[in-house]
Amino acid sequence: METALLSAVRRYADANPPGVAPAAVPGLAIVQATSPSPLLYSISRPMICMVQQGSKRVTMGTQDFDFAAGDSLLITADVPTVSQITGASIAAPYLSMVMELEAPVIAELCQEIGPAEVFDEKPVRVDRTDTEVADAALRLMRLLDRPEAVPVLQKQLVRELHYWLLMGRHGPAIRNLANVNSNAQRVARAVAVIRAEFDKHLTVERLAAVAGMSQAAFHQHFRAVTSLTPLQFQKYLRLVEARRLMQSEGATASRAAFAVGYESVPQFTREYGRMFGQSPARDARLARGNVEEEAA
Repeated sequence: METALLSAVRRYADANPPGVAPAAVPGLAIVQATSPSPLLYSISRPMICMVQQGSKRVTMGTQDFDFAAGDSLLITADVPTVSQITGASIAAPYLSMVMELEAPVIAELCQEIGPAEVFDEKPVRVDRTDTEVADAALRLMRLLDRPEAVPVLQKQLVRELHYWLLMGRHGPAIRNLANVNSNAQRVARAVAVIRAEFDKHLTVERLAAVAGMSQAAFHQHFRAVTSLTPLQFQKYLRLVEARRLMQSEGATASRAAFAVGYESVPQFTREYGRMFGQSPARDARLARGNVEEEAA
């Protein structure tokens, strides 16, 4: 039996091309796919993904997370992930509702709610979607049918969704986003610098200072949160952006390499091959071939 939330998500998805369809509410998007996807590499931001139909797998480090309709994937830190839609077809597309988590909203709510249980610092988890969360998500989707009401009502509905997330099974993990002195948030400040300046030379000394930690403690906590060292994290960002430049903008391997901060094209080619399993040129050709097949 189709739920009201699935119906609302499907209606919005059907009005947009397959892929990621941003909504009028900032941070909200609907994802639709009519076939299983190739591997997608990214540095995910804090968010919740509520699957309505189909299935998906997300890998962080050595951990695999499989989830399907009725499940929510929660990510509470900037972490490198490899994702793949595993269950999707034209008759039954993969459909999900994705909402970025807003740290200021969470901090404000935590002050009003008061103390709660000890923080859980696992950055990625999968659980069943709480009923109250699904109800709030449905009201947010219905708001999209009334464009004139979005500017007036979006903030309170986004706030309500965050409230039910905090009060439900995801609450202990989400509270980390409100604690500015938690290790996760200290690491997040350094991650913001790496995201903004990934194409530049960055020192661990500077990043540790931004996080307010000693270099040894910073290195330890950074790896605990993200599964990578700071330099590995920067390299991951560089390679993901280079791949996007080649696949979406038609950049050559050398142009993409220099654009993301590499000084040596051979080094870029080696590291690209280790991460994606193909040379940059072949990977770009394969991606363009897949796009052409989908458009045919």
